Amino acid sequence: MNLRDSLLAVLVALLWGLNFVAIDIGLHAGGQEFPPLLFVAMRFVLVVFPWILFVRKPDVSWKAIIGVGLFMSAGQFGLLYLAMALGMPAGLASLVLQAQVLLTVLLAAAFLGERPSRRQLAGVVLGVAGLGLVAVGRSAVAPLLPLVIVLAAALSWAAGNVIARRAKAASGLGLVVWSGAVVPLPLGALSVLLDGPDAVWRSLATLQAPTILSALYTAVFASLVGYGIWNRLLASHPSSAVVPFTLLVPVVGMSAAWLVLAEVPSPTELAGGLLLLGGVATAVLTSGGRRRQRREAEPLPDRGAGLAAGDADDGGRLAAAGPPAGGREAEGR
Repeated sequence: MNLRDSLLAVLVALLWGLNFVAIDIGLHAGGQEFPPLLFVAMRFVLVVFPWILFVRKPDVSWKAIIGVGLFMSAGQFGLLYLAMALGMPAGLASLVLQAQVLLTVLLAAAFLGERPSRRQLAGVVLGVAGLGLVAVGRSAVAPLLPLVIVLAAALSWAAGNVIARRAKAASGLGLVVWSGAVVPLPLGALSVLLDGPDAVWRSLATLQAPTILSALYTAVFASLVGYGIWNRLLASHPSSAVVPFTLLVPVVGMSAAWLVLAEVPSPTELAGGLLLLGGVATAVLTSGGRRRQRREAEPLPDRGAGLAAGDADDGGRLAAAGPPAGGREAEGR
């Protein structure tokens, strides 16, 4: 990639890394706990409206749109916000959520028949070892439940990746917006059921400015701007050149959490996190990357928009390109 596009990829990693700190601030604004599922519903109202009036429906089935919305958006973010509301640190959440890359490799093998390479399997093993080390470090200072819930969020994101991978939507932004419409009503209703109508009404009636700004940041900058840039990069360059930039997300997330929220991981958690990132890097940074880049860059006479299709065919593992939520990024979100 040229310098301009490389800087744009770094910008996306920055936007996505800061996303976790923004979520944490919004959930705990003013010393009050905002209902996490209601917060996700608010975020996706802003993702969908008014953009759905101007963005064309992607040329995929309604089944795919609903599947991406349920798994990549509602499932991933509902579980992530819930875990952070229960005490999962923002920086550690940005790290553990990267397990979605490894989980996508396994799910793509199981449901799409995409056979993982030896390096990818080695990456999965390294990543699992790293997660085990993080769990050991986390259990020494806090309950494991929030960590388990973040892993469930990563699994939900990976499932959404596989659904979007199979759908192969030409418009990533269209899939983000239209699949986001699946989120607000179910999660809003779940919040009323779990938190109670009085708590929901009270939270909406006493909205804090940090919560509003957090919802705007996560919807506009993390989802719409971040994925808008990311999808264009994936359409213009081989995914093997773009996807490695997602390794910067937990670096930004943990650094921002340290500076803004004074979060400092334990040595065991940090060692496990480095091992997890090593596994992700092993799965993503394959030795055949340069050969693939040359091959994908060659003109394909029978496939007009061949680069986009070629990216989608890049070994399934790259379905996990980045954080939330949907579309070409799931070639993730």
